[in-house]
Amino acid sequence: MTRLLLFVALLIGSLGSAQAHKASDSFLRIGLDQSAIEVRWDIALRDLDFAIGLDSDADGAITWGEVRRAEAAISAHALSRLAIRGDAVDCPLLAVPGLQIAEHSDGRYAVLSLSGRCAAAPAQIEIDYRLLFDIDAQHRGLLNLRHGGDSQTAVFAPDRQRQTFTSGSPARVFQTYFSEGIWHVWKGADHMLFLAGLFLPAVLRRKKGGWEPAVSLPAALRETAALITAFTLAHALTLALAASGVFSPPSRLIESLVAASVLFAGLNNLLPMVQRRLWLLAGFFGLIHGAAIAGALLELGLPVQGRVTALLAFNVGVELAQLVLVAVVVPLCFAGRNSAGFRNAVLVPASLIVAIAGLAWLLQRALDLPIPMPF
Repeated sequence: MTRLLLFVALLIGSLGSAQAHKASDSFLRIGLDQSAIEVRWDIALRDLDFAIGLDSDADGAITWGEVRRAEAAISAHALSRLAIRGDAVDCPLLAVPGLQIAEHSDGRYAVLSLSGRCAAAPAQIEIDYRLLFDIDAQHRGLLNLRHGGDSQTAVFAPDRQRQTFTSGSPARVFQTYFSEGIWHVWKGADHMLFLAGLFLPAVLRRKKGGWEPAVSLPAALRETAALITAFTLAHALTLALAASGVFSPPSRLIESLVAASVLFAGLNNLLPMVQRRLWLLAGFFGLIHGAAIAGALLELGLPVQGRVTALLAFNVGVELAQLVLVAVVVPLCFAGRNSAGFRNAVLVPASLIVAIAGLAWLLQRALDLPIPMPF
């Protein structure tokens, strides 16, 4: 066990030292008043450093002086990756001098101000967004568009780089937030590892002194689906409360509790602490995960007229993505449940990875320690 723990720790450390660029979001706010366009674009400094190089002295820290000296390069890079058309006619954009810095929950962002004008007040707006997609396929551009008294939101992705806006129809709102709910599960490493901690023992039952295989695949699927649904319902509750402004918990506290949930999920498979009514445990941690994602949705900007639709669509997307994982992973585990190799080569090592990752995240987030992570 000691050798295995050491191996996993070294594996995570080696992956962390060679980790790729962190997946990211930028926040794009566009306002149209008749033919005039005003744009605020928040782009993470870490992303700009990765794309064009801001750290000129290579000391690992990006200073305000380095950002200010790179203002022209930042503006040129951003403008080359954003285009707006009104009624199929280009609306040229120009950078407004005076770059600023803003703090978001995940670090510092450069704030660009852009202005432009269309030939006439457009009825239809087309936005072409291509920031970072060539170097980071997981990047997302979060749009809040104000046009003609209507507020709309959208998410740009590699397969959704060009989007057209006429009105914020319920169908469009549902589609946007449904796909983001699915994406939230796939790209959230802490979410995925927490789910892994729940899935791993799905085909085993703990008995005195060890584990016994589950007898029935349908029963294993039902029990796992119940855990997932309890998690999603609790997730939806706090997400709705936080996104509606009922409460606003400190980001650092919530992110630390999310990390603690991952640590607990891994440890509970190795040193059983909760063995019965696991759906209550899943629901409790779902409350925490829902509060954590609310901040990102608020930065995206929930539509005023379609807020209920957006929240419903997001949670339906989350639930669907999780149930797909259940349908794929649980049958595969069930096939090998009788093997001691499954417990020794899959359950124990994977639970160790989940627990170690959770502990590293907890130290990183609670104590603000610079611990490299592979996720």
